[in-house]
Amino acid sequence: MISFLDKAIEEKWTDYSWLIIGKGPSFERISDFDTSGLKTLSLNHIIEKMPVDVAHITDWDVFEACHESVYKNAKYLVMPLYPHINNRPGEQSLFQLATTNPHLMQLNEEGRLLWYNSSLAAGRCKEDAPVIPVRYFSADAAVALLAYSGIDAIRTIGIDGGTRYSASFNHLNDKTLLANGQSSFDLQFQAIAETLLKTGATMYPLTESGPIKVYVGSQKEQILAVKVLEYSIKRHTGASVDVFPMHESTITIPMPKDKANQPRTPFSFQRFLIPELNGHTGKAIYVDSDMQVFTDIRDLWQRDMGDVDIFSAWEPGDTHRIPQYSVMLLDCEKLKWDIKEIVKLLDSGELDYEKLMFQMKVAKKVDPAIEFEWNSLEHYEEGKTKLLHYTDMNIQPWINKNNPLSKIWIREMRECIKSGFITEAFLKNEIIVGHVRPSLWLQYKQKRLDIVRRSKLAKLLDFCFVPPHKQRPYNRRVDFFGRLYNKLIYTLIRLW
Repeated sequence: MISFLDKAIEEKWTDYSWLIIGKGPSFERISDFDTSGLKTLSLNHIIEKMPVDVAHITDWDVFEACHESVYKNAKYLVMPLYPHINNRPGEQSLFQLATTNPHLMQLNEEGRLLWYNSSLAAGRCKEDAPVIPVRYFSADAAVALLAYSGIDAIRTIGIDGGTRYSASFNHLNDKTLLANGQSSFDLQFQAIAETLLKTGATMYPLTESGPIKVYVGSQKEQILAVKVLEYSIKRHTGASVDVFPMHESTITIPMPKDKANQPRTPFSFQRFLIPELNGHTGKAIYVDSDMQVFTDIRDLWQRDMGDVDIFSAWEPGDTHRIPQYSVMLLDCEKLKWDIKEIVKLLDSGELDYEKLMFQMKVAKKVDPAIEFEWNSLEHYEEGKTKLLHYTDMNIQPWINKNNPLSKIWIREMRECIKSGFITEAFLKNEIIVGHVRPSLWLQYKQKRLDIVRRSKLAKLLDFCFVPPHKQRPYNRRVDFFGRLYNKLIYTLIRLW
């Protein structure tokens, strides 16, 4: 008996894309897709419905119920080293069971039985294979098994979250449905998000054409905020996400002739590039760089847009805020935007800045269907806020230590560095080039954030710092003395 990892190396499984098949409602659609070029891995009772390359079974009782189908339909069976009994690792290892159970014995003799270390059996794992993080369900275990074995192209079907099986498995509703006591299959996506972030594997449903597309309105001076935003999205999202900072686009945005129609920020018009950047196909999400996400962005991505061009997030009517269109879900196929043509409309008088930016007149149908929790302006409620928007440029956490919500963003930045998503060197460089405040380094190093806010050292570090959006060719606080002072501070941080 060999480990799944060794078999993956032997069979060169990392050269293939893999399809994980679960019992969720979308399983009913599997016949709609050509899966001939994919290696297949089934979860539990799926093996009764179709042949696969690998059958993944976690629980001993499931193997006993399905062993005939496993032998008939699976090239290989993979189980945790200690198969589960009553949703926990049992006392006997797969090696022991394979000497007493005739069905396992036969699979083992034919070289078709594989094992892996489960993190739930910590302390009893074999040292010659990685420990696979197993959290809630077979789906998150299977994604981790493939990803930690070096397989980086993963598709799924029947892994949908919610509380239902596909109709094909209604006979199991009273036997195995959420039998581990969890309230919903949605929990599996938390574990999957962690796996994708740590391994860099790409995973998305067979029903989607690719990863979730997120475009960020940005400038190079905001790249630290962009990276923290990207991290906050990816660590909560149970599917792969491509995040594109739009200052990296090569499309030129012409400047309107009338100053009243010119963009109020350097990235105001970037959002109108999205359909072109996305090839005028599929969907895309737009967000600003000064944001932080606290939940799975699939919540936006999976919404049915019907005949709507844009879903947007608006504040409730009693706030009297004008629509910002800073969080949007766009149908890029319907939106035939060309930034040159839009600017021509501004120059001809057919459009003005208000109609473009606050009324979105370049779209046929806009629906404010996204809840305001997805664009919470300078307000945060634990467990309720889905996206926090740091709208006040003068006190954004990366340029001002006195933002009342800065602790939330600083914690995210620390996790971002701790996880290796960005490095300490990256943070230092952003400080040295003047994009973010020097005291940010002190807040990164100091455990108690409230101490830093009152710290005299923090005030000294930031004494001559001027945020990028306030910098001018001449500024009293960035004169010769100021530049000399900053050089001293940056040298100190470089050596810190």
